[in-house]
Amino acid sequence: MSTAARPVAITCGEPAGIGPEIAARAWAALASDIPMFWIGDPRHLPEDVPHRVIDTPEAASMPSADALPVLPHDFGSAALPGVAQPGHAQGVIDVIARAVDLVQQGAASAVCTAPIHKKALQDGAGFAYPGHTEYLAALAGVDDVVMMLASEQLRVVPATIHIALDQVPQMLTPTGLRRTIEITAESLRDRFGIARPRIAVAGLNPHAGEGGSMGRQEIDWIAPLILEMQGEGYALAGPLPADTMFHAAARQSYDAAIAMYHDQALIPIKTLDFDRGVNVTLGLPFVRTSPDHGTAFDIAGQGRANPTSMIEAIKLAWRMGSST
Repeated sequence: MSTAARPVAITCGEPAGIGPEIAARAWAALASDIPMFWIGDPRHLPEDVPHRVIDTPEAASMPSADALPVLPHDFGSAALPGVAQPGHAQGVIDVIARAVDLVQQGAASAVCTAPIHKKALQDGAGFAYPGHTEYLAALAGVDDVVMMLASEQLRVVPATIHIALDQVPQMLTPTGLRRTIEITAESLRDRFGIARPRIAVAGLNPHAGEGGSMGRQEIDWIAPLILEMQGEGYALAGPLPADTMFHAAARQSYDAAIAMYHDQALIPIKTLDFDRGVNVTLGLPFVRTSPDHGTAFDIAGQGRANPTSMIEAIKLAWRMGSST
């Protein structure tokens, strides 16, 4: 790339987790091709990672192969791999807010977030959100966002996210499912360049209810909603039995799948492409991606963390952000 561009902003995530090391290794893999900068405390990076402190994102508008550009954020102390420090919790939260502010100002093309540890943030700073997705929605001032897990083999969206399984039938509503489908279709068009997205919708119950013998949600409102939206021009299929819609041949028939709850969505993609899955938040007024894994405290600081998902997340953030 020969001309300056808006770089991708990478948040530090939980300093005691693998976030700093996978960000550094992802930079090393992509440094010649993608402009990026990391927001965090330089003390939290692996000691052998060359870095240069920058004052503004503009200083990272060209790919930097010699040193990782770092927009510093003082956490007050070094990190202990594998052990979250309560005093670092507010810094993690503030870095996310800072990255969002920069992308909304137009100083960055996209945000790629390293994993956070939600309990550490709740215990250390009273973090009031179930996860990254909900916090980003609050920062952006939007009510409806959708979590997509994406890889070359599958794109899948859970209609409900971080709630207990016994709450899913109550939280899953015609209004909510409609909005999930609308946001998914719009994002596939605008962010992924698919002119007429084909979307498969899973049933809630085993065998999609099997004619009402295993649950009536499919008959009572899921199928009627799909029929109604088909009449509005949406290319939808379903409700489909979730146990038969993720094999190779079935995946060729759609561009994204809507699942009804967290594990119904995440088990297929993590089984198919565990290392390369990327978390994408749809419905935000900016691009946000993240690796599809957690903080991995058990291997933090040991140089064993696989950076593949972070690499894919930065690549996708760059592609999506550059298209806007």
